[in-house]
Amino acid sequence: MRIRMMWMGMAAMAAVASAQGPGPGRGRGEFGPPPGVPGMGGARLIGAEAGMPGRVVKNAPYSADVVTESTHALADGNRIHQTNTTRVYRDSEGRTRRENSLASLGGLAPGGNLPQMVFITDPVAGANYALNAKDRTATKSAWRGGGRGAPSDPSLAPRQADPGRQQDAMRQRRAQDPNLKTESLGQQSIEGVLATGTRSTYTIPAGQMGNEQAMQIVSETWYSAELQTVVLSKRTDPRSGEFVTRMTNVSRSEPSRTLFDVPADFKVSEASAFPRRSGPPAVAK
Repeated sequence: MRIRMMWMGMAAMAAVASAQGPGPGRGRGEFGPPPGVPGMGGARLIGAEAGMPGRVVKNAPYSADVVTESTHALADGNRIHQTNTTRVYRDSEGRTRRENSLASLGGLAPGGNLPQMVFITDPVAGANYALNAKDRTATKSAWRGGGRGAPSDPSLAPRQADPGRQQDAMRQRRAQDPNLKTESLGQQSIEGVLATGTRSTYTIPAGQMGNEQAMQIVSETWYSAELQTVVLSKRTDPRSGEFVTRMTNVSRSEPSRTLFDVPADFKVSEASAFPRRSGPPAVAK
């Protein structure tokens, strides 16, 4: 029962993350927290959940392993180190597949036989699938794409904001924040992919949260314009430790089409727990 509840909860989290993914522009890419933001969010639990797209990226296929490491030093000198690996695929039509191993999350179900979790996002068919490889079952939900565009229901227009405008406003607020400093790190090749680096340092002034001295949260991201995603993300926070997510074993070959299909012997059930987001998806070509 505990495993089943954990599986349902993780599937629900994936659906929420897909629905709340970034709109046009860089955003988070396909994994990792955005630079300069104090909170960690739920990324730590599922290894930064590689492949949480808020838009469709076409004509940039790849496959890779995404390795997430977290290190937390305790006050008594002890250290907690956790590693999680996710296999990710994206085809030329923008479909994505994420294979998550939950072996490193054994604390969620001590002594349990944790299932492999596979998430497929198919914007072509307009569907998401959460697969339980152990039970040979799949949960299907409607694909909710983010991005610019007029709402499908005109009555909703007064309550909807332009995601691009929201992002511009957020960037402007960050630029005006005296506690946030951003610097360019230039370019370098990571796993054979050219990436551009940015470092953001956010200072929490002394006394703001009861801290005796100022604290600095440093975020570093390396973004590949070729893949249109972040290939390396580092974050150091004195409250929670170090968090690193990196792509390895990157291949630019077109993944097999069958990777984005639910196997014929899986039992598929429908899920409709979350409201559909209005507006057409943003497509990067």
